Amino acid sequence: MNRFSKSQRLIAGLLVVAAIAFASAYVLKTKTEAGIQAAITAQIEAFRRDDGEAAFAIAAPEIQAKFGSARSFMNMVAATYPQVYRPRRVDFLDVMEADGKVLQKVLLIDHEGNDALAVYSLVRIEGTWRISGCMVSRAPGQLI
Repeated sequence: MNRFSKSQRLIAGLLVVAAIAFASAYVLKTKTEAGIQAAITAQIEAFRRDDGEAAFAIAAPEIQAKFGSARSFMNMVAATYPQVYRPRRVDFLDVMEADGKVLQKVLLIDHEGNDALAVYSLVRIEGTWRISGCMVSRAPGQLI
């Protein structure tokens, strides 16, 4: 004879389904974060190597259209975002969604030890994460 009632078996089954769903969502979130962070890391590494073509390829199509060439894009990043162009250290913080965009917060530390907070916006195009923007601030409310 079965030791558990029908309702106890139902509850246990629902708990198992919930646990599987939670684990699947966690794996999906982790894979998403890994893909986002890989795109940002690849672009920063391309900046460090002065590989404009590789850095520009990670930019979303609207960014590519705005700057027109890898050289123009690299010149803008070097002049406007030195923390992004040549960071000494990169620490990934929160990933969030706002207004239908995926945002990745990144703490950047330059070679003098100054820190900046970068908020990258990303889009997924044909399964690949592309960077659609970046806003950098020294402290909350102080845009660079």
